[in-house]
Amino acid sequence: MLNYEGNLSRPMTQKFFYIVEHFIPFPQSEYGGLWNVISEDENECFDLITQRDQEFNVEHYPQLRHNIQNARTYALVEDVESQIIEEFTT
Repeated sequence: MLNYEGNLSRPMTQKFFYIVEHFIPFPQSEYGGLWNVISEDENECFDLITQRDQEFNVEHYPQLRHNIQNARTYALVEDVESQIIEEFTT
């Protein structure tokens, strides 16, 4: 637990930085890109990306989940907000 200058302490949630490569090759699709996401786990990472996608590419979500599992992942030392940091998609 952290206690910062007398404030109430709160548990620190471990967060991770995911670099998710999610390209669906032509001719099946030209959809895809690179997603940089901060989240607590793979499920939250998936939820953040699919919320941004607004179910536009639902047929590729099984591949997205696989790509998140294989993403480069880095543990963060600070407790920061879960969010999509950057995306490069087509």
